[in-house]
Amino acid sequence: MPKYLCIQRSLPGAKGEKPSPAQMQEMYAAFNAWRQKFHDNIVDLGGKLGGGKVVTAESTTDGPFVEAKEVVGGFMIVVADSLDEAVRVARESPGVAMPGSSVEVREIHTP
Repeated sequence: MPKYLCIQRSLPGAKGEKPSPAQMQEMYAAFNAWRQKFHDNIVDLGGKLGGGKVVTAESTTDGPFVEAKEVVGGFMIVVADSLDEAVRVARESPGVAMPGSSVEVREIHTP
């Protein structure tokens, strides 16, 4: 079954107000329901990404870059019969509902 990389993106500074404890409970409940619904599709739930480096043949520089229009905040890997099915998994993710957020879904081709 094909694997897909789902890259969580957000706009810099689009954090909004900090959620209340009740809102956090609702978000966790929605996330857990989504995770359970797509248990068979989620291979690696990934995680939040921190700072890093950009490596080329010539150099290594700090990254990701502050001037980027979007911030890559996390990733996950899902299995699905098709790109459309993988998109459905990503679309139903609670993280996509947050203002300024999106998920890029790309098929992983292996030899």
